[in-house]
Amino acid sequence: MEHPTPESPSRPGQPTLATIIIVSFLVGGMSGGIFGVAATKGGLSNFLGSPVQRGVSNVNVSTIALQEESATVDVVKKVNPAVVSIIAKKDFSKVFGNQNTPLDDFFGLPFLKTPPRGIQTIGSGTGFIISSDGTIVTNKHVATIEGADEFVVVMNDQQTFDANVLATDPTNDVAFMKIEAKDLPTVELGDSDSAQVGDTVIAIGNVLGQYRNSVTKGVISGLARTIRAGDGSGQVETLRNVIQTDAAINQGNSGGPLLNLAGQAIGINTAIDREGQLIGFAIPINVPKRDLDSLKKTGKIEQPYLGIRYILINQAIKEANDLAVDYGALVVRGDTRDELAVIPGGPADKAGLVENDIILEIDGQKITEDHDLAQALSEKTIGQTVTLKVFSKGKEKTVQATLEARTE
Repeated sequence: MEHPTPESPSRPGQPTLATIIIVSFLVGGMSGGIFGVAATKGGLSNFLGSPVQRGVSNVNVSTIALQEESATVDVVKKVNPAVVSIIAKKDFSKVFGNQNTPLDDFFGLPFLKTPPRGIQTIGSGTGFIISSDGTIVTNKHVATIEGADEFVVVMNDQQTFDANVLATDPTNDVAFMKIEAKDLPTVELGDSDSAQVGDTVIAIGNVLGQYRNSVTKGVISGLARTIRAGDGSGQVETLRNVIQTDAAINQGNSGGPLLNLAGQAIGINTAIDREGQLIGFAIPINVPKRDLDSLKKTGKIEQPYLGIRYILINQAIKEANDLAVDYGALVVRGDTRDELAVIPGGPADKAGLVENDIILEIDGQKITEDHDLAQALSEKTIGQTVTLKVFSKGKEKTVQATLEARTE
């Protein structure tokens, strides 16, 4: 996956993609009971039927509801011990020292506050244990809270452990942490590619940094969404192919599991859209599964790397810029002088790509909003030679590029 230039409606002079949603990261009641009814071919009058028929239908509805309620309880009992709270702390004595300032409590005026002292909590999130020896998966924005000097993991039984960051994904909001412990409970990782809209899902997390292992339930509302998530400090990250859910997700849920009714994690809760209600997003679990394979093999997270910045072309961008095509990845510079369109010495540079080239296809697969370049590259391997169809200076051409490893 590459460095796509963020497309933001608030940024003048930049093309806008209608599919992009601006949301917020989640550092910092139950929804969706499913019910069913049984109808006959005879229409509404037959559906109402006799009192006996109504009784059978009601039994079916009750049975379905009870079965799902029982499955939810079973999932929570199974997974809860492996869901942890992650607390970021900072030692303010390194910043302000331990001495009072001359203005501390000057005349007792309330607006002259004493600087924080000692070790203080500056952020919190959630994670879940994926190996019995203490490997935890969470969000990158949880494991990289600015200013944190240390991380503490709090288990559901209130045991605490110091945690170290093992690795962070260079292009996705995924990180791995480690605590020193043995025989820990774990969360089974499912297959996010098999998730379907309408599937029941359960979220568990450290809500608001206060309510550890809070449980909410809903359904998968959408798949393969593209969002731009920000943390309130001006930092914005584009995330692709995320899962949308209406399970209630709040501040502190970041890094917690999104579970199916089999008790398998199919996503990592990461962001919410504050302009709506019950609109949350999760990183598909197959992303950290690939990262984990790389981490085990190489000791770091490596991903196939082409070495360009780009925006995806659609019909609106084609018309606004009088382009020859309405799909593909347009190679462009970033917002600052050091954000080059083509990274010097990278695979794309070696293949002869230049700024304003349009990558139309990779190995015969068209680059579109539904299957963008980042997704296409995530399906490749490091060292693999790919064939790119490129529209360059008014002509189509085909070039070969050998993908290299990208790390943080």
